[in-house]
Amino acid sequence: MDIPKYDGNIHPDEWINDIRKYHYIWKVEYEEFLNIVISLIDPTIKLPTEISDIEELRNALKENISFTVFKNTNKRKLQLLKYIPESRGGDTSKFISNFLKLCYNAEINDIEEQKIYFYKSLPMNHFDSISNEFHQKMKNINSLNELIKEFEDFVVYESNLITNDSIVALRHVATGKYLSSVENLCYKTGSKLQLVFVRGSDPGPNSLWKIQFNKELATYTDTSITLQHTKSNKLLGISWYGSGNSYSYQKSPTFGSTEGNNH
Repeated sequence: MDIPKYDGNIHPDEWINDIRKYHYIWKVEYEEFLNIVISLIDPTIKLPTEISDIEELRNALKENISFTVFKNTNKRKLQLLKYIPESRGGDTSKFISNFLKLCYNAEINDIEEQKIYFYKSLPMNHFDSISNEFHQKMKNINSLNELIKEFEDFVVYESNLITNDSIVALRHVATGKYLSSVENLCYKTGSKLQLVFVRGSDPGPNSLWKIQFNKELATYTDTSITLQHTKSNKLLGISWYGSGNSYSYQKSPTFGSTEGNNH
């Protein structure tokens, strides 16, 4: 069993709590145990010559300059911490764990200060229109547990939104079938480009599309969208023909409606 040593890169409280369990394992007298514990401290960390118990040792470690450096280092890490949404490959659980650990190490216990660090870690350009709502809710939060709970609710809500680069399946309301396309399966007439059709009551690889907006989150107005077929990487479009001021759309050979294609 490796005995943890103290070199200034762990919070003294955490290290003391870990090392105390060895008192029961070693079954030695308290004074001998204290001497062993002190011997586990890096010699570059200078301690008072007289330490009579573990609590005095704890206080001595906290008064050492190494602990000040440790706290300030964790505070700077907290300032740099950024939340990556799960839709972008992030891990919410790890982010929360890191945030809590950094607050503990930096001894940031005031909820108002914690909220400032937390809010600054969020990518506002991603959440955009809903970030202000979360910020308003944060004002009424009085504990770290409330803050984490509110954020988890926020993440669940955000995960159900269609954002830029989301993968979607488009279901035709009348038939219940999904907009699909197959690579290299093209119209025999008209544009002769890769055809688009509705097929299947369940979405499959050929019915998945990457949706792209001209902004991060779509709204009901003023949002231009592009659909890219994920399997073939072709963009959904409409073909037209003609010249001058006279243009017509290509017609679907099956139903005579406007031909949709991937190009």
